[in-house]
Amino acid sequence: MKVDKKAYLLLEDGLLIEGVAVGKVGTSGGEICFNTGMTGYQEIYTDPSYFGQVVVTTASHIGNYGTIDEDQESNHTQVAGVVINDFSEDHSRKGANDSLQTYLEKNNVVGIAGLDTRMLVRYIRSKGAMNALISSELTPEEMKERIKHVPSMDGLELSSVVSTKESYFFGDENASVKVAVLDLGIKRNILNNLSKRGCYCKVFPAKTSFAEMAKWNPDGYFISNGPGDPAVMDYAITTVKEILDANKKLFGICLGHQILGLASGLSTYKMHHGHRGLNHPVKNLFTGLGEMTSQNHGFAISEKESKKNEKVEVTHLHLNDNTIMGIRRKDKDAFSVQYHPEASPGPHDSVYLFDQFIELIRANESVTR
Repeated sequence: MKVDKKAYLLLEDGLLIEGVAVGKVGTSGGEICFNTGMTGYQEIYTDPSYFGQVVVTTASHIGNYGTIDEDQESNHTQVAGVVINDFSEDHSRKGANDSLQTYLEKNNVVGIAGLDTRMLVRYIRSKGAMNALISSELTPEEMKERIKHVPSMDGLELSSVVSTKESYFFGDENASVKVAVLDLGIKRNILNNLSKRGCYCKVFPAKTSFAEMAKWNPDGYFISNGPGDPAVMDYAITTVKEILDANKKLFGICLGHQILGLASGLSTYKMHHGHRGLNHPVKNLFTGLGEMTSQNHGFAISEKESKKNEKVEVTHLHLNDNTIMGIRRKDKDAFSVQYHPEASPGPHDSVYLFDQFIELIRANESVTR
């Protein structure tokens, strides 16, 4: 870390905080958000759902176990910038490939450290999500002009930006179940969880039509997580409507959950500051049991509309604010959750949902491949 290099964090409402530069020396901006996980900073930085966002990690010490290739949730970093309290130049993980500083430099990630993240998180919780700019090269006055050009997350379509450009396969080609995956910004551990349950996956670009996916003759369809505003993703909503009309088995996670809601006649809204972390309590309304979950979303399905929609049943609720965490279609073999059952590094309370998807696929037909 270049301790002598000054950096600034500017929020769009004018709050300016001074710190020191970490990662790449430069300027970068996006919507500011915070993640409450105590571990998993590399997984956060490589999660495509964070594309275009400046992430504040609430854990005090970041970088202390370095980085390792196995922790990547995608091929490269996705965040627009990182905000850290105590940045560790040294790391003690025996198998680490790089220090976090080297990793951020290699991936061109601009960051700032040495500031009061507890104060900053309380500020975001009070004021709500907004754009922010990190710079270790501009003056505060120059930053005030530059931040005006950072696009709002509200109404922003990003899945087609982070999605794969070409279809690819994942898993054992001799597996008994074939799953077509619509990649809206998928995390690698989702594919790992499907593969280990006997699924051979074909991952399709975000704007692939149902007709194109259906040519592969899959046994089920998975709609992934991803970044941006779900309400402007007409292409994905149309695809999911067509999957439902064809009475195919469907499972969605995070953005995929919101797309299923939109395809079922519900609307979505932008949350005040979203849910991001590894410690969010959710209640399963079928079993009555609680689950600790990993979450990363700034949009949610309308609670009011869900009560009036005869086709949709709410299956999970967030115990902190009663936002909808899961739905199922009463008339179709389709369900989704807002949180991440594949959570890496954890918790793993909700991995049963992958088993539920496989059981749904096998329930009404014999899969013999």
